[in-house]
Amino acid sequence: MSSKRAMRQAQKQAYAKHRSNITNSRFQKKKAQIINKKEKKY
Repeated sequence: MSSKRAMRQAQKQAYAKHRSNITNSRFQKKKAQIINKKEKKY
């Protein structure tokens, strides 16, 4: 594999990881808010 191709692939993987981290953290925040709302009711 050429170094150019390797660099491009590494950048793609890093970007995909970055995107999944953003979406995962967004869902975790929503879950935390829902749990907090349920606890406040009781």
